[in-house]
Amino acid sequence: MATTGSVLRGIGQVALGAALLTAGIGHLTKARKEFQAQVPTWFPADPDTVVVGSGFVEIGLGTALVATWKQPARRRLGALAAAFFVAVFPGNIAQLVEHRDAFGLDTDRKRALRLLGQPVLVAWALASTRGRKAGAGD
Repeated sequence: MATTGSVLRGIGQVALGAALLTAGIGHLTKARKEFQAQVPTWFPADPDTVVVGSGFVEIGLGTALVATWKQPARRRLGALAAAFFVAVFPGNIAQLVEHRDAFGLDTDRKRALRLLGQPVLVAWALASTRGRKAGAGD
């Protein structure tokens, strides 16, 4: 029987999956140039290649989050999504330190506040995919 917590986690997991799917599609279409502003200038790869590659990763993660419900795969997927959010965090930092405008982040204050969102994404990925208790599946 589903508990309120498991239903809320499921809603959170699907919402995160949908957000990743939307962002991933944006990487490949209308928001492609905006996402390039988050690729650090020091990163040794073409910004467009990075944006396209990370877009495909986001689409894959989003699809998996919407489709994966059994433990322990669900928990592992949450950890993978959290690791992805950690891996792209330097891009958010670069956007701040390099004073690059994108997505309405046109001041250092807005860019700095955006940094606070990344730990929320990490926590969201982990919390929405965990089992009822450590070692339990649902």
